[in-house]
This record gives sequence, structure tokens and C-alpha cells, in this order.
Amino acid sequence: MYKKIGWLMLVSFFIFSFSVDAKTVGGVDMEETLNAGDSVLVLNGAGIREKFFTNIYVAGLYLTAKSSDYKQIMAQDETMAMRIKITSRLITAERFKEACEEGFERTTNGNTKPLRSKINLAYTAFEGKFNVGDTFDIIYIKGSGTSFYKNGKLITKVDGLDFKAALFGIWIIDKPSHKNENLRKGMLGLN
Repeated sequence: MYKKIGWLMLVSFFIFSFSVDAKTVGGVDMEETLNAGDSVLVLNGAGIREKFFTNIYVAGLYLTAKSSDYKQIMAQDETMAMRIKITSRLITAERFKEACEEGFERTTNGNTKPLRSKINLAYTAFEGKFNVGDTFDIIYIKGSGTSFYKNGKLITKVDGLDFKAALFGIWIIDKPSHKNENLRKGMLGLN
């Protein structure tokens, strides 16, 4: 009898601990913190990328301190990360890269040429089949560069603060051509 009560208390503790450490967005749990190098980052905000009235993925922005200033976030040489969790079979590697290309056009004002080799290297992280439940972590370490992980496995790394600014801007820049304002506002903690 005491053993059963002990197990129930232990299970309840883990369930409660998990709910405290995650924020649910679009039915997906986004961790409240993320380890990146020597830093523990906090979830700045998260949002849902929708297309054709379907949730395609949930993305979270992790910073050392919360901020809604997209210009500052893009420009600063501080450790930060994004976590993208795939929620639909509608998103493919090709479609994701096409959307990123449109985003790079926005963030560079149409001048992607100086970053082209870095952009192409980054795209190698998004090759192969996307499956529901896949998680992509994009982690910028201050002074080191941006590492791309798929389901916890390092795929590639791209150097440069200039690249990081353009990349993170895809999701958070405030331009009329931004196709998913709710996602942007969610990641900036404005929802």
C-alpha cells in the first residue's frame, strides 16, 4: 500500500515538474529554458507557423534576457537560440528552404549575395525528409557562430554575426512582407 502511494507521489512530482518547465503553444510543449554553450537561455516567446489554416510548426526564441526589440535581438552578439518543432506533414525541406529564402530577401533588403555561401551551408541542415515531431535547434554562441541541430544531432555550423542577424531576422523582423505576424509576435513575446 505504501509502495503504491510512494509511486503515485513520485509520478505526480514528475508530471508537475514537467508542466512547470514547459509552455504549451499550439498543443506543443516548448521548454522554458535551453542550454547553449555556457549559457542557460530563457524562452522569450513562441508562436505557430500556419499555412492553409494548418499548424505547420511551432517555433520558440530563447535569449539570455527577455526582449521584444527585434532590432536589438538581431544585432547583438549574444548567445541565443531558436527551437522549431514540426507539427505537420505539409512542411517539406523544399518548402522550408523556399520560405527561408524569402526571409533572407527581407532581412538583407534583397542583397543576399554577400551571405550566399553561408546561406547555402545553412540549408544543408534542412535536407532530407521532415517528419512530424522533428525538432530543429538553431543555436548562436557569442563569438563562435550558429550551429544547426536536427533531433539533437549537429548538422552544420555557420560563422558570422552578419549571418546570425539575417537568419534570426527571418522570424522576427517587422516588415510588411512578413507572412506570419502571429508567429513573429509570439516569438517576441508580444501575444
